[in-house]
Formats: sequence, C-alpha cells, structure tokens
Amino acid sequence: MNSLDLDVDRKYSSLLVIGGSGFIGSHLVAQLSARDYRVLVPTRHEEHARHLLVLPNVEIVVADVHDEAQLRRLMGDVDAVINLVGILHGKPAASGEPYGPDFAHAHVELPRKIVAACAATGVRRLLHMSALGADPQAPSMYLRSKAAGEAAVSANSAVGVTIFRPAVVFGEGDHFLNMFAHLQKILPVIPLGGAETRFQPVFVGDVTTAFIHALENHHTIGHVYELAGPKVYTLRELVELAGELSGHPHPVVGLPPALARLQAWFLEHAPGSPAMSRDNLDSMRVDNVARLPIAAELGITPTPLEAVAPDYLARDVNRVDLHRTKGHE
Repeated sequence: MNSLDLDVDRKYSSLLVIGGSGFIGSHLVAQLSARDYRVLVPTRHEEHARHLLVLPNVEIVVADVHDEAQLRRLMGDVDAVINLVGILHGKPAASGEPYGPDFAHAHVELPRKIVAACAATGVRRLLHMSALGADPQAPSMYLRSKAAGEAAVSANSAVGVTIFRPAVVFGEGDHFLNMFAHLQKILPVIPLGGAETRFQPVFVGDVTTAFIHALENHHTIGHVYELAGPKVYTLRELVELAGELSGHPHPVVGLPPALARLQAWFLEHAPGSPAMSRDNLDSMRVDNVARLPIAAELGITPTPLEAVAPDYLARDVNRVDLHRTKGHE
C-alpha cells in the first residue's frame, strides 16, 4: 500500500492555516469557516488576526511558526495544513547565492520545516502556495526561492502535497490594484517600470475556491496548479484601469529599463516597505501569464477583473497601506 492510500477517503475537518491573517488567508479562512471547517490560525501578533475572531470555528493562537517545536505543537490536533506565507521584498543575495536570507527564510526554510513537522506529527495533507513563474532559473530571487520552496515541500513522500501557482491576485483588500489606485490619488503622473509586462490577474475568491476543492479531492495530490484569470493585460493597462475604477485616473508613463531600475533602487531604499524593488522589476522580465487554463478538476470559471474591481477599488483606495510587506500571508 502506498503511504498516502489512507488519504483517499479521508474527510478533513480541522485545518492549520499558516499565513491565514493576510489578504488571501483572510478570504480563505472565511470560506473555510462558512463550510464548517475548524481552523487554527497562528500569528506572531494577535492584533493582525483580530478580524478573524468574529468567524465561527476559527481559533487564533500566538505562535512563531519558524520555531520547529511550536510548529509541531500546532499540528497536534489538525488533520491538514495550508501554507500561504510569502514575502515580496528581501535583502540581496550573497555572492553566488540564488536568493537572499529573507526569501530563504520565508519561502524555503519554512516550507521545509512545515513538511517535516507534518511527517513527524502524522499530518498527511499539505496545500502549499507558490507563485506563477516559479523556476530555479527565473530572473528574480522571489521566483527562484518560490521554486526552491516547491522542491522542499515535495521532498517528503509521507505527506500528500498540492501546490498552487497563482498569478497576481486581486480582490477586496488587495495590495496590487489598490497600490496603483492610491498612487494615482496622490500623484499627477505615474512613472512605471515594466509597463509592457503582461499579467493575468486572478480573483482571490477563485484562488480560495481552488484550495478548498483541492483539499476535498484526493486526486489533486501530487499536482502543481497554475491559477490565472480569463484575461491578459499589460501592467500599463492594469494601472490605468485601477485609476479609472477608483475615480482617480492619471497619465501613465512607461520608463526605459535604466530609469526603471533607478526608480526601483530609490523606492527600495525609501523608508518603510518599498512599493517596488529591483527584484520586483526582475520578476517582470517574464510575463505573469499561465500556460494553460485552470484545471477542470478545480471546478472554477475564472472571474473577470471588471466584474469585481469596481465594487471595491473606490472603497479600498482610501485605506490601502502602502507599507504592507506580506504577499501571500
């Protein structure tokens, strides 16, 4: 018998959602709660997850998920784990290294600890968030470290793993469209690096639905799924659309590569978390576009951006936090 055969007919009821207090995590935890899952959400700072306390069947616990002993304790009473942790910015890599220490810590070492803790505690199911474009040879530290994280969670045959590679995610509370809408509220002109890079944004509700359907379908074990929306845009088109839908349209000026890199360097060294970094710019050297439609077994018809964004952008633009640092948390 294969070590995962016992998972075929298993119904999961108690979940540990690591990174559950951030943008995607909050939407996912709400959906899980509505489906009567019992959800445990660890956080270093309880106030970051306070908005989840109103949800039934959701427990918030203060913990450091990077501490292996704490991680094992968190898994003591759950039967599946979801990892959503991701960062967008980090320190540069040392000479000869593929990514810096921050990306290694969040995207590689933590997934390795998570899958090891799953195996040690008998948790047989793990759903892991990666990123569209993850590849060991990708042009950015972000994408290379995401690929290394995929390899880490796939290395232990005792745990049934499903990996997701979403495109940039939009929805109420997002950082991507809201950031550009907010910038157009305060700036008369938007100078933009990577303006012609193509993106295929995916709705947060479709991403969370994909996770739930995969959790409930054992045939998804061992698969890597790309998640993207129904339409491809250039970054320029997305920025212009964010301005229009939020009621603050302003001209967008594409920057040549040298100026784009200089702009990213200045933003990277500005106080607070950067709106853009050189590594973000490196990620945009490849289009953020899926190779295939969303897999049929996930049961999703992708939601158009225009069907959702008008309802939240004008609201969110007044409260977006440009210093938010967490990407998939």
